[in-house]
Amino acid sequence: MNPASFDCTVDSDVVIACFDKFSEINSGKKRIVILDNASIHTRYKFIENIDKWEKKGVFLKFLPTYSPELNIIEMLWRFIKYWWLPFEAYSSFDNLVNEVENILRNIGSMFKIGFS
Repeated sequence: MNPASFDCTVDSDVVIACFDKFSEINSGKKRIVILDNASIHTRYKFIENIDKWEKKGVFLKFLPTYSPELNIIEMLWRFIKYWWLPFEAYSSFDNLVNEVENILRNIGSMFKIGFS
């Protein structure tokens, strides 16, 4: 699945649509998604979709409340913002989106985080 960017407020409806699309990818394997407790992940309209996604092999696990040290996305965004994103990315919104998407598409090949 490719990264997605949105020129709108990302609310529960947007996140639900992303999970719906992700759950339609038939990998033949169970997939576990780790989530923080952001309000868009804990709203009733989001929670009521969990059974549907589990039937398609997508399982959600929530981090303990306020645990930024466990939230890998925090580390990823820190690397993107401070090390990988070129300064010229900030010259326009379109350029910023393109640069972030390029980084997200190339994590694991061009962009790596070492945990040693």
